[in-house]
Amino acid sequence: MLRRTMAEFDIKAGLQHVLQRIDEVSMHRPKEIIAAKPILVAVSKTKPAEAVIEAYNAGQRHFGENYVQELVEKSQHPDILSKCPEIKWHFIGHLQSNKINKILKLPNLHMIQTVDSKKLATSLEGAWSKLEPEDKEPLRVLIQINTSGEEAKSGISPSEAPTLYNYIRTNLKNLQLAGIMTIGAYGFDYSTGPNPDFVSLMAVHNSICRENNLPPESVQVSMGMSNDYEKAIEMGSSIVRVGTSIFGYRAAKA
Repeated sequence: MLRRTMAEFDIKAGLQHVLQRIDEVSMHRPKEIIAAKPILVAVSKTKPAEAVIEAYNAGQRHFGENYVQELVEKSQHPDILSKCPEIKWHFIGHLQSNKINKILKLPNLHMIQTVDSKKLATSLEGAWSKLEPEDKEPLRVLIQINTSGEEAKSGISPSEAPTLYNYIRTNLKNLQLAGIMTIGAYGFDYSTGPNPDFVSLMAVHNSICRENNLPPESVQVSMGMSNDYEKAIEMGSSIVRVGTSIFGYRAAKA
């Protein structure tokens, strides 16, 4: 299991600060922004089990992992299993088709945020339908959208996202399509105006809600990380993925 390599960080204080800012910013959203109160996903990648348990003991329940192997290790870690019975794991990294069965069988899997193609969605549908019990709840998923157009990033294009949304919603009954997400370009300079990645994702959100006659708060929007989650909430984010501000800086992955 990963060892604690960073300087000691006050996880409880970091978590409380982020939750306080989420409350404050969401309460002062512009009136035209109709969105659910944001869910905080604590991104625990490269952090050890004891850091997850510390955040859990401070009240955090939703945790996110970027790498399949880390999620495999942490979700099955005996200490996390025994001390964090209500933990909810979000997979927020790129998911290859050959890793689907490995990840779907993990305990306390709550959501996969990175579905970016009909092929992946259909594969998840088939794999989830074969797992016991047969009457289990559908698998929660988000569609990942590449709003920045960067080749290094996964995600479907904004123009194609509504079609994928309708395909999953209409045809894949073993998936619970909860909404959309983006990673976006890193380090945007907000002195130049609104983040174009957030603008793009909210445009897709508006299009999906309008075409399907859905209330805006019913389609979740996952955008915003440690450096920009407050700006994301102001624009309508209902899920923020925060790591550094809770757990401290992480060592580069070897």
